[in-house]
Amino acid sequence: RNKLHLKEDESCSYSTSSEPQDDSKAVAVIKSVVELSVPEKYKSTHQIRPNCAFPVSQDKEEKCRLVLSYVLKGLKAVDNSIKKESDLPAADPSTPIPLKYEERSENGARDVEKEIALLLDRVGPCNEELKVTTRSGMLPGTWQHRMKLQLFLKASKAYFVLSDAAANLLKYGRALRYIKLALQCHDGYCSISGGLHPQVLLFHCQCLSLCGDVQLMLAQNASNRAAYLEEYNYQTKDDQEILHCLHRESSCQAFSMATDLASDPEYQLIVSSKCYEAAHDLLTSGVLKDLGQEQLGQVLKRLGNICNEMGVFYMNQAAAMQAERQGVRRSVCVAEQELWKKSFSCFEKGMQDFNAISDSVNTALLLCNIGRLMRICAQAHCVATSEHSRDEFSPEEALYYNKAIDYYQRALKSLGCREGHSAVWDSVNWELSTTYFTLATLLQDYAPLSRKAQEQIEREVTESMMKSLRYCDLQTESARQPLYQYRAATIHHRLASMYHSCYRNQVGDESVRKQHKALAEQHYSKAVRLFISLSEAPCELLRTLLERVAFAEFTMAGQNSSAVKLKTLTGALEIMCETRHAFKLIHKELLEQQEKASDSSSSSELNTEEVVKLTGIFEPSFSFLLLQLIKLSTASKRKLSGKEEEQVKIYKNVYSRLLRAEKSIPLIQRVSLFMELLDQLKPPTGSDEARSSSRESNPKDSSAS
Repeated sequence: RNKLHLKEDESCSYSTSSEPQDDSKAVAVIKSVVELSVPEKYKSTHQIRPNCAFPVSQDKEEKCRLVLSYVLKGLKAVDNSIKKESDLPAADPSTPIPLKYEERSENGARDVEKEIALLLDRVGPCNEELKVTTRSGMLPGTWQHRMKLQLFLKASKAYFVLSDAAANLLKYGRALRYIKLALQCHDGYCSISGGLHPQVLLFHCQCLSLCGDVQLMLAQNASNRAAYLEEYNYQTKDDQEILHCLHRESSCQAFSMATDLASDPEYQLIVSSKCYEAAHDLLTSGVLKDLGQEQLGQVLKRLGNICNEMGVFYMNQAAAMQAERQGVRRSVCVAEQELWKKSFSCFEKGMQDFNAISDSVNTALLLCNIGRLMRICAQAHCVATSEHSRDEFSPEEALYYNKAIDYYQRALKSLGCREGHSAVWDSVNWELSTTYFTLATLLQDYAPLSRKAQEQIEREVTESMMKSLRYCDLQTESARQPLYQYRAATIHHRLASMYHSCYRNQVGDESVRKQHKALAEQHYSKAVRLFISLSEAPCELLRTLLERVAFAEFTMAGQNSSAVKLKTLTGALEIMCETRHAFKLIHKELLEQQEKASDSSSSSELNTEEVVKLTGIFEPSFSFLLLQLIKLSTASKRKLSGKEEEQVKIYKNVYSRLLRAEKSIPLIQRVSLFMELLDQLKPPTGSDEARSSSRESNPKDSSAS
């Protein structure tokens, strides 16, 4: 924001007295406890500096207050010199002028637009001198007229600086009060001026921009409205008296709607937008077309930002409306669709403003927000049959998800490359991956079998999953890398499950079955490798390994040769041994749960119900594998070697202990038992992690499939 600074008069004299000043009598006078909340009410009862000295103050607010005190003295002197009395009743300095605020109707936006349009008509530059007597009876061209013009302008600048300083301190109620006073002073200036100098118009654009900034911040911090209202309504005696001087020349109501403290955030956003638009209109017309290019770029950025804020506001309202009807079988209502249109229109307007200043990063962010809006539209078209169930994936959902993908891809194109804006690039990349993943998941879980063949759905699921995987950046080290790893592991797991199901249900074409089998094995291996690299997904790892064991068991059921079956079962047992890593992580979290059991505020991310369910699957599967291995090993006509006999003995011992284990023991003890039994099987390679590593390539290559 361009800031105007008040210049100190270099000709002023400063105190050269070497005598120390007595500050002991400087005390604060506070009339009531209520006044403690308003710092401006503190005042000194002792004049520390002598009258002849002009203070060298480092405090911006103190400087501005000093300027305003001199402005007030000047205005009083000018008013006293004007012979003609005003028709207005004499002002009472002890009576504050109310700063009105009120609730706005639905026509509030049009009212503000109309008011600012009228304002622009009267503040445009012109070359005609004022020829009529002013409201107070002052004659144009007199020294009083020239002096009052300067005093009004200086007061406006002082209030602008005060408003800017208050906004920087997050005191938005105070900032709005000061910018209102600045604009009232400007209104008074316009009332007695026949034409406005270009520099005055440029300053006026700064005031409008700051007013827009403050209204935007008030809308974003609506929860603190009570504190802002108290700041807004407070007035100093000097402020009151300056207002009375202004009222001798003008009603000072030209900016009342733009500077009111409203209670409706939507209205405040609209006011902010209209302030920026008014500043833009001034900067692109007449004499300012060539003078205000630097300020124009800043105003366009503000316009783009407020359009984004309004778009997000309407989008969040639509999402809230959608959440209210969640679980209810009801079509999209008209009000929801209107909010989508409003949001989309705001985002498009914002992109135009950012494109005008070649701001590719903010353009990308708006495209990303439109992508989010399209996803909300897609979710709204989901037809729920009950709270926990829904209909098939609909064409409308697919349409909006594909629109979202298009906008995210446009956002990446706007950015060009990751260098220079890595955070925005990574964010868009993640959203694009998420959209592809959501589309594939819904297609897989709620397959539209009434409209499409199973084979076509499988192709579309695979295509979307692989595209999501393409945008999972597993190579760049960042805070989001574990999320990418989890996403990639989940994609491989889902694809493996799909091919597993295809292999089980495929009848006839043996080449297709072999292809599905190979793909299932490939994706299960990659999923396991990625889940092992994550320490916070033990349940997902355990589930994937158990599915892989079940896949091996199904494969064995279709085999005829005992030797081949034995080989398949041995491989399945090796996979089962890898569950030790998952049980180790689960056991650690269960121990932490026990230690924190006394602390009611602590919460664990481990889903105990899921662990119980998975152990319920693990135990019978483990027993079945051991039993089949014992049977096939002992039924073989070939004489077993000493090593093989020893292995069968271990199988029998583990199987016996598993059968005799108490079913009612606590979960943590069951997990400990499983770990102990798995240890006894002595897998050929050292650790679970090493074995998985030997089977798989680097996880960073997992996206290539």
